[in-house]
Amino acid sequence: MILVTGGTGLVGSHLLYHLSLENDKIRAIYRTKSSLEKVKKVFSYYTSDPSFFDKIDWFQADITDVPAMIPAFLDMKYVYHCAAFISFNPKDYREMRKTNIHGTAIIVNLSIDAKIDKLCFVSSIAAVGDSIKNEPITENCEWNKEKDNSGYSITKFGAEMEVWRASQENVDVVIVNPGVILGSGFWDAGSGKLFSQVYNGFQYYTEGVTGFVSVQDVVKPMILLMKSDVKNERFILVSENKSFKEIFFLIADAFGKKRPSTKIKPWQTAIFWRIAWVLSKITGKEPLISKYSARSAHSISEYSSKKIEKELGYEFESVDKSIESISKNYSEN
Repeated sequence: MILVTGGTGLVGSHLLYHLSLENDKIRAIYRTKSSLEKVKKVFSYYTSDPSFFDKIDWFQADITDVPAMIPAFLDMKYVYHCAAFISFNPKDYREMRKTNIHGTAIIVNLSIDAKIDKLCFVSSIAAVGDSIKNEPITENCEWNKEKDNSGYSITKFGAEMEVWRASQENVDVVIVNPGVILGSGFWDAGSGKLFSQVYNGFQYYTEGVTGFVSVQDVVKPMILLMKSDVKNERFILVSENKSFKEIFFLIADAFGKKRPSTKIKPWQTAIFWRIAWVLSKITGKEPLISKYSARSAHSISEYSSKKIEKELGYEFESVDKSIESISKNYSEN
């Protein structure tokens, strides 16, 4: 039987659909019943047949609640750990540690106790180190704890350390490190905001570069890795390295909208995030931009997916094709 944590998130929901195509025994963790509606919406982008969603045994629990999670591991053989708290707001650091590190430690401990066959963990390129010689970043680049890392980066790296601990306790593991994940269904969070903002006439762009990947090109390699003999390895999942300018332009073109026309410079975002920080302190609301999101908007980081391509012979979908498909779903939505 297969267990999926974070089943109502972007990766988890798309993963569940692909798993449902060939597996009858799937259990997925969820926290609130309202979140299940988003999963149904994701499934609707693939099929109108409700039987795929109905295959899933939905198990309500918080991954940080050990007593609640113990029954979820009954008869489990494979675990996909997708649950995570994503934020670049410093005030969320404690909560991120609780979910990303402590929660992963619980998943690891229960996996060891249940003697599962294999664990797949969804990490992030945020937990991969920088390139030293200005070459594309690979899995061998060491994460630098002395760097001014974001709380999200720190907690995802910490979570990976917990997963490696499982590999020392007779549990085979694989870790995937996706770039910015592009996918349908979550238009008010993460990369989904890129589509909703451009659709609604967003006029600003930056020229920072990072790795992008479609959600299908995250979940498909995950499934292939779990079926393979590969163990105790990590893999960067990036289709292409592109600037945010290029991404905004591709989304605008897919929607038939006017391309963003105002370039934001580093000194401007440096002012913006400080103003946003002050306003958040006054109002108590989430800042529109943080120090770390401002920095990433301008940083240039290129990633290599040669390892997964060589290991599985995997071919990634182009970013422009992914954006075209996602934009179509958004318009129909």
